[in-house]
Amino acid sequence: MKNKLTAVTLAAVVVAGTAAAVIPASAAPAEPTRCHTADLKAGFATGEDAAPEMAQTEKQTQASIWFTNKSRRTCTLSGFAGVDMVGAQTTDGTWSLARSSKKPVKMTLEQGDTVDFSITLLPVAGSTPQKEKFVPAKFLVTPPNETEHFTLKWPFGGQILKQDGATHPATYLNPVGM
Repeated sequence: MKNKLTAVTLAAVVVAGTAAAVIPASAAPAEPTRCHTADLKAGFATGEDAAPEMAQTEKQTQASIWFTNKSRRTCTLSGFAGVDMVGAQTTDGTWSLARSSKKPVKMTLEQGDTVDFSITLLPVAGSTPQKEKFVPAKFLVTPPNETEHFTLKWPFGGQILKQDGATHPATYLNPVGM
């Protein structure tokens, strides 16, 4: 019967007064794997400069959602979160936000690191007819490549021009890290 123990030998080579060690591939650090919903916590950025300008109606504004790695391991996020807005009006229903054309980048999160992504919004006046406005109540936010979501209460008030059926709506989301 063969012995299943594997011996690892480190050979030191002296080159120009410097010692170099040969390290087996199995001892090399592993690449971090993607973050799972259970590894993260999420919320809206609510600081003074982070709050969207929902009272103005002449231009788009942005809200940001953050993910923090609460696990004890390093993990990565890359791509777009899934975001479904659930409306406060009976006519609102649920609006799955479209993605921007920006290219995602891979973000590496060590324990406690935070990354965010922005949602571009087009606010409308309260006097806008009900059928033309969407009043956000909560956001269902799914991290990239995951199926479980966070439910976040919309903390900013206001209403958004309802374009849930538009090909290029003025309300959309950007990739994680942007």
